[in-house]
This record gives sequence, C-alpha cells and structure tokens, in this order.
Amino acid sequence: MSQFFTIYPNNINMRLIKQAVSILKDGGIVVYPTDSCYALGCLLDDKNAVSRIREIRQLDDEHYLTLMCRDLSEISNYARVDNAQFRLLKANTPGSYTFILEATREVPKRLQHPKRSTIGIRIPDHPVALALLEELGEPMSSSTLILPDEVWPLNDAERIRELLEKKVDAVIDGGAAGVDFTTVIDLTGEHPVLLRQGIGDIAPFGITQ
Repeated sequence: MSQFFTIYPNNINMRLIKQAVSILKDGGIVVYPTDSCYALGCLLDDKNAVSRIREIRQLDDEHYLTLMCRDLSEISNYARVDNAQFRLLKANTPGSYTFILEATREVPKRLQHPKRSTIGIRIPDHPVALALLEELGEPMSSSTLILPDEVWPLNDAERIRELLEKKVDAVIDGGAAGVDFTTVIDLTGEHPVLLRQGIGDIAPFGITQ
C-alpha cells in the first residue's frame, strides 16, 4: 500500500520531502504535483521503476519519459544545448513546457527516443516538485499521470491513491492540480517546432498556428 503525504506548496514540509526522496532512492514510484498536472516519477536510471511507470500508463518504447530537472545547469549534463537553445530555455523555464533536445551519453538509452537519440526535458514551476528535485539532487524520469483510455490527467490526490495504491509507492497531495498538458517543443532543428499545444505559451518561440 502506498504512503500518502500532504505537502502544501506555500509551506513545504521538508521532513515529508525527505521521506519521499528516500522512497525514490529505494526504487519507488512517487506521484507528485507539477504546474500542469500530477505526474509519476522515479530515479533516472532505475530500470524496474521506469518499466512500472510504462506499465501503469501502458506506454510503448517510443513514448518519451520526460527528464524532470531542477535547473538549467542540470539540463546541460543530459542534453546538448547550443547558445540559441540556451537563451530560449533560460527565458522560458521553469514553466509548463517539455523541450525535445539531443541527448548526451549521460542519458540511458531506454529513456531516449529509439530512432532519434533525443530526450524530453522539463523544469517544473511548482514548489513541491522543485523541492523534491532539489533534495534528490538529480533528475527524475517522469510521466504525466493519465491512465489508459482516459482523456485527461488525474488531478485529485485522494482519487489517485484509491486507483493506484498498489501500483505506486507514495502519493504527494499538493492540492488540486490542473488537467492541462505541457506544451511540447522540439528544439533539435534550425527553428522551434510545436509538437503539442498545452498550457505553455508558444509566442516566445516564434511559432504560429
């Protein structure tokens, strides 16, 4: 049965954050709030936990798991970023975006797109998510918490616990989250390309629809 932590975004309980991080380090999956919706997270290179997330979501190998990072300096360890890309990232993070970038050798092959050697990277704009990442000291492999055959992500922690208490190891209740997806932007080409319109504004990237 999963543990349940209530952590208020405006009053972070570090004792509970440390407990959640301990669960991650022990190979667990943690449900946590972000600035777009609730997400599933585990250690970056935990093969078993990543497989469990894929099973919960029923994802195939070509679906990205996002690398959830705490800041820009962390991104540079896992993605190749040129000056133009860095300026875009600096101006628009943290925020509700997932950026597709060329992966470095630090990224496990199973987290990369199998045909393109790219990775989805995100810096969330949410106090609980950032506190979790800061205490962990490294990125998490992460995926939006949307169940198979559902249209929208789950956004109520109590309901999440009811549905997933035997499939995840901890649920962090950070209050009602949104049901919006991130905006996904591919930065690997000469110009930014919109892959999915979500909550993040596309205007800073010179993209028109």
